Amino acid sequence: MSKFESLQEVNEKYFDVLKEIGNIGAGNATTSIANMLGLKIDMKVPAVQLLNFQELETAICPEEEVIVGIFLGVTDDITGSMMFLMRLESARYLVNILMMSPDNTSTEFNEMELSALQEIGNIIAGSYLNALATMTNLKIQPTVPHLAIDMAAAILSVPAIMFGMDGDSALMISTEFGDDVKIDGHFILLPELDSYDKILTALGIPV
Repeated sequence: MSKFESLQEVNEKYFDVLKEIGNIGAGNATTSIANMLGLKIDMKVPAVQLLNFQELETAICPEEEVIVGIFLGVTDDITGSMMFLMRLESARYLVNILMMSPDNTSTEFNEMELSALQEIGNIIAGSYLNALATMTNLKIQPTVPHLAIDMAAAILSVPAIMFGMDGDSALMISTEFGDDVKIDGHFILLPELDSYDKILTALGIPV
């Protein structure tokens, strides 16, 4: 049983630790995407926010705007879930580079492009999890990612549904990376409460 009664409590108490994990993860993700696309990519220092689920639904864009979300589970030494979110224009830009189709401005993605998007999301998510695993020496494995293209309100209702019983807050890490075109990416890590104990203990922080 976790010593923490809510996500709000653990997030507020150990915000700096979680922020550092986010900073390292964002750096790893940028490097991975740069290598994948063969580009030199600069990254802004990530912004880390503790938001309740109502704030989360409009933190990226208006809730009716269509965005891309990659959702996956986290297993092994810790359990939980994570999401990586991009606005549609950022997703299109990344896919165009990967598929070498720079003039494509369609807001629809074909089957090959959806597969490419899922792979991009998988690499980015893996970068964050690797940062967490490296810092904690815990074994952390992602499940197969699921891709969704839908209104922001619909995609961001998932954390509220899954974690509403434990608390009403989530940690969101937002960064901007790219070369001539800047891409906004938003990462949400949602360990289960018992997993916070394991993460913090592994970091030498009493719980």
